[in-house]
Amino acid sequence: MAKPPLPQDVSDFLARPNPAVMAAVRPDGQPVTVATWYLWQDGRVLINLDGARKRLEYLRHDPRVSLTAVDGENWYTHVSVQGRVVELLDDTGLADIDRLARHYTGSPYPTRDRARVSAWIEVDRWHGWGAMENTDIAHHRGVRR
Repeated sequence: MAKPPLPQDVSDFLARPNPAVMAAVRPDGQPVTVATWYLWQDGRVLINLDGARKRLEYLRHDPRVSLTAVDGENWYTHVSVQGRVVELLDDTGLADIDRLARHYTGSPYPTRDRARVSAWIEVDRWHGWGAMENTDIAHHRGVRR
């Protein structure tokens, strides 16, 4: 896995509203995955969670996460990032979940009566495959992008 910064084409890929799956770690060490919306902003990942979800409890206990974004047209092309949650912030006014919902659906988030929490993930390492294959790995294998 490569370390940041990510190449521009990978950042451009992550800036799209790709389907994504995030993994967190339960207190007993079991990894847990869930589909999620995300935003790529300034080299970090923003996700947003319902304030009553177990996943939020897991992130408070262990901030390590992985997120894989998949090209909606060709799932073979994907980018995975590994890092840790560096900020958990109450989403007062639901501004962050609205940004995420607009990014994915074009409309504000419809559920307005539940507390939400925003989590900022700092990327430690990344891996790309398919059209996003890491340049150093592709070069080693003799593949040209």
